[in-house]
Amino acid sequence: MFSGLSSLVIDEVTGLDGVIVVRARTAGGPVPCPRCGGRTGQVHGYYERTVADVPADGRPVVVRVRVRRMRCPVPGCPVQTFREQVPGVLDRYQRRTARLAGQAGEAARRLAGRAGAGLLAALGVPLSRHTALRLLLRLALPEVAVPRVLGVDDFALRRGHVYATILINAETGQRVDVLPSRKADVLEAWLRDHPGVEVVCRDGSGAYGEAVRRALPGAVQAGDRWHLWHGLAGAVLKEVAAHSTCWAAAGPPLKEGRQAATTAERWRQVHDLTDKGTGLLECSRRLSLSLNTVKRYARAAEPGRMIRAPKYRATLVDPYRDHLRARRAADPAVPVWQLLAEIREQGYPGSMNLLYRYITQGRVEAGRPHLSPKSFTRLLLTRPDALSDSQQTLLAGLTAACPEMTSLAALIGSFAALLRPDPANEAGLQDWAETARACDLPSIHSFTRGLDLDIDAAIAAVTLPFHNGRTEGVNTKTKMIKRQMYGRAGFTLLRHRILLS
Repeated sequence: MFSGLSSLVIDEVTGLDGVIVVRARTAGGPVPCPRCGGRTGQVHGYYERTVADVPADGRPVVVRVRVRRMRCPVPGCPVQTFREQVPGVLDRYQRRTARLAGQAGEAARRLAGRAGAGLLAALGVPLSRHTALRLLLRLALPEVAVPRVLGVDDFALRRGHVYATILINAETGQRVDVLPSRKADVLEAWLRDHPGVEVVCRDGSGAYGEAVRRALPGAVQAGDRWHLWHGLAGAVLKEVAAHSTCWAAAGPPLKEGRQAATTAERWRQVHDLTDKGTGLLECSRRLSLSLNTVKRYARAAEPGRMIRAPKYRATLVDPYRDHLRARRAADPAVPVWQLLAEIREQGYPGSMNLLYRYITQGRVEAGRPHLSPKSFTRLLLTRPDALSDSQQTLLAGLTAACPEMTSLAALIGSFAALLRPDPANEAGLQDWAETARACDLPSIHSFTRGLDLDIDAAIAAVTLPFHNGRTEGVNTKTKMIKRQMYGRAGFTLLRHRILLS
């Protein structure tokens, strides 16, 4: 039970008001002077230290140790007398044994202050949350060598306002450091102080790229394949939404209403100005539209690309669409109340109002309800072998309905093949970009322009085996650590917990 006190001589163990009290003394013998190192056995006096030890049987343990004050035998030593120390058991100025402090610090490392203090109190170690945090900060950070492959990513200390940077070993996932900002100067200073990095894995951040170029001009910057695919997915969604009037032609007929007329008129106004050489910012001022809205209209080759197909959700009428279609084909003038009576006999639980809207929207004659652009995009971005037969049939029909969607599907498949690292992918990525520029897909053109701005990192991403996935995993764990601390702790404590985790 008291094996951790083996360097002491235990004289008595008693129980007092639910607390186990251990009376002990040092073993005696000569000890070295902490200043000059001279060994002495001359005792100047005695004093008692009271420290807490690990609990036993769920009860707190208090150790009262009689410690000697020794006299230094070396003439001229500035230390005339000194207190005897017990390494490994009693640390200087501490009120807990070394093993209890280590266990309490470990609990605080995993649970932070308040939760760690609550767990320790239940185990018989009463201390405050502030003490738990002090024990945590006293834990030594591991010494980590500068990695050959460095992973860099940012995370929010206060979303939208304050960000920090996490650095890890991209090959092992070990935390290297946490920087208090995501600005280029901060990362550049760290890289200059820690030479030896050969490859830097990062996302599309321009600040990180500039910092690496300035501090390590010879290092390889590797983009992240997931971020490349994510960027392409965003461009695909925009293209799918822009061509919704084409691929949704198999659905309910689109109605030409006031919104469609307004869209066409705005498109004409924007293109009349741009054809005369007017800049986009001036178009925005003259038409009282936002600059981003003017850009979207300017990129559209025709007004139809600005019109979005209506979004319909599943309704209670969907299971009876085939019956309704057959009845209306046989008798186009069949009353709605009669159709309602027929499908109610088949189990329809809805109202006539719902059925009437369903018919007037043209959803009875449609082969299927409209898909949303997100649903169609999901089909395009899913591996073909992961789609069911019905989904593959649906995808083939949607892509065949629009030439641009056919080209888009081919571009997605060829880009996905580049995400398996291979040295031959460098030429493949260049060919893919040329093919994409030749297609009438403005959002994909925007994506390729982004690739051109950081082409070296994109080529390294598809040719080298390195990636930033482990850094994203560390960021996920960092979010859990932040939620445990509820924003009360400062950056110093957060950095300590990240590097110890």
